[in-house]
Amino acid sequence: MSKITQILGTGIPVIGNDIDTDRIIPARFLRCVTFDGLGEQAFADDRIQAQGKHPFDLPQYQEANILVVNANFGCGSSREHAPQALARWGIQAIVGESFAEIFFGNCVAIGVPCVIAEPATVAQLQQQLQNHPQAQIEVNLDTMSVICDDLTSKVRINEGVRQMFLTGTWDSCGQLVNQKNQIQATASKLPYLSWQTT
Repeated sequence: MSKITQILGTGIPVIGNDIDTDRIIPARFLRCVTFDGLGEQAFADDRIQAQGKHPFDLPQYQEANILVVNANFGCGSSREHAPQALARWGIQAIVGESFAEIFFGNCVAIGVPCVIAEPATVAQLQQQLQNHPQAQIEVNLDTMSVICDDLTSKVRINEGVRQMFLTGTWDSCGQLVNQKNQIQATASKLPYLSWQTT
């Protein structure tokens, strides 16, 4: 199972409240059979409107892996394609003022922590990342802090979800593989299953 205690790298600021899942990944991209290729389409319409000036198009943010957003990020439809698109673009953690509940849950399911910071902290981080795009940023789930250059601030996340990341139990497939023997033992006792151990 994959334990997640800290995410290190560089950050990318996307400024604005109520950025919904249709903006994160427009509906026309939901017809895909797999999530492959969705990363290239993250914020597709916003990027067209910004004419190359959207943070996801700017060269200084192309290796960024920590997204810094404002309030109610991921609102709108429940499409799991939104966090998948962000993850496939390269995002490994999100720092924001608040998150829509279903978006948050979909991020947990794929191992992308969404931590909450005070609005003033988010504004400072976004400004710092605009001024110094290569600044190192760390999201630490052990100490519940975000660090960027000389800025260190507390962040929060539901304690149950935090423990899932720290112990690796967010990873449902990993749990099944890790508990293969127990699953086989239970299945062998079920009268309606013919279980073959190999």
